[in-house]
Amino acid sequence: MAAVLGTRALNRATLARQLLLDRSALPVVDAVAHLGGLQAQEPQEPYVGLFSRLRAFQPGALSGLLTGRRVVRTHLMRRTVHLVTAEDALAWRSRHDAMLRQRVLGVYRGELEGTDLEELAAAGRAVLADGEPRSMTELARAVAERWPAAGTRALGEMLITALIPTVQLPPRGLWRTRAGVRSVPLTAWLGREVAPLSSDGSDPVGQALLRRYLAAYGPAASADLRAWCGLAGLPAAVAALREELVAFRDERGRELLDLPGAPRPDPDTPAPVRFLPAFDNAILGYHDRGRIIDDGHRGLSVAGARVVLLDGRVAATWTVEAGTVTVTPLRRFSRADRADVAEQGRELALFLSDRESDGVRVTGSQG
Repeated sequence: MAAVLGTRALNRATLARQLLLDRSALPVVDAVAHLGGLQAQEPQEPYVGLFSRLRAFQPGALSGLLTGRRVVRTHLMRRTVHLVTAEDALAWRSRHDAMLRQRVLGVYRGELEGTDLEELAAAGRAVLADGEPRSMTELARAVAERWPAAGTRALGEMLITALIPTVQLPPRGLWRTRAGVRSVPLTAWLGREVAPLSSDGSDPVGQALLRRYLAAYGPAASADLRAWCGLAGLPAAVAALREELVAFRDERGRELLDLPGAPRPDPDTPAPVRFLPAFDNAILGYHDRGRIIDDGHRGLSVAGARVVLLDGRVAATWTVEAGTVTVTPLRRFSRADRADVAEQGRELALFLSDRESDGVRVTGSQG
């Protein structure tokens, strides 16, 4: 009989894997790789995610990785923009292609009915072959004459997020920089080809994704893996690796898989206050998010709310304006809780303002 892991044990395992129990000394590029990327449709949010995970994180280090082409902003897991290493983008992209197409079709099937997607992809690549960065709208308008019934939004979404692996170019995503989205093909930006799918059915990329996911999110169920990457066709990878994995059960009886020897801290391990950015994968990377957020607050995780972890769980939301971080508790805080949250809030305010402001305000609890 597999051992049962309670919610608190799973919480501490998640915090440890997500570098939220103790800040890590990993180099920034290694942290991005360990986490399997950071969700990044809001361009500045990965900086907060890394601030809460790394010791003495300097935002210029991440900006330098973007301009140095060692990390990229691209549509990948769940058809959302992720910040991933160049190596992972090249290795994983082909395995996500079918999912990306299906998710775009799920939104624009009517508009794209009758459109030959291979012809559309070829037309888009021909436009981008001149090396000029383009917005989604510019690319769609360049091919729209051939598919006038589809509409530019549907054409642009299919081209940029699904048919052609692209990257969003800096200055988009650089520290404290506002810039629109302009894209070029991933292969042109990196000077390397995307790895093709395996032809023998062994799914090595699926196996690599499973190992990487468990290293950063485990112990977890197969449904959690699907929720993170958006890929439904991973049972073969799970079956291939099952003998090298260890199995547990959660309190609901679900099977949880994990890497042997991966950190599973004592459930009573103290957990420090941590501020998470919008759409952080520490929450979104699971089908069952109960290990870190109460069901009553689950909507916050998909609404783009920035949240505060107290004793390892979502306990407040936060905003920042004019250099002051404002924390709104979701439950009553003790005096000690308020002090701990305020202390970490001051550090965050200093980080976000380039050390010009340490303003923090903890309001009364909601309701």
